[in-house]
Amino acid sequence: EVQLVESGGGLVQAGGSLTLSCAASGFTFDDYTIGWFHQAPGKEREGVSCIRTTDGSTYYADSVKGRFTVSSDSAKNTVYLRMNSLKSEDTAVYYCAADHVPCSEYGLGYGSFGSWGQGTQVTVSA
Repeated sequence: EVQLVESGGGLVQAGGSLTLSCAASGFTFDDYTIGWFHQAPGKEREGVSCIRTTDGSTYYADSVKGRFTVSSDSAKNTVYLRMNSLKSEDTAVYYCAADHVPCSEYGLGYGSFGSWGQGTQVTVSA
């Protein structure tokens, strides 16, 4: 059974940092795109970043470019999202997802991710 479990969310002041983790199990970690998404109350889910586990290629949405860094640890089957310089508008539930889709703006926006985690809340106070 494919399972993704996010952790690391919490409450942080604006300008602070958090690192989210996405622990994967039940599938071969290699050759997948792991995407990070967020969904704020009353808003649609948006793709934030992704990483291709095969070659480490990454993509970032413009809203987080330069502030967020995605990385993976194949030995631990875990993908991380380091979030720096957090802003109030980053407040949302953050989800990770996995599938064989391109790690790109297209993949995050239109790719069909078949496996999702339960989400972790990130709250940034002004």
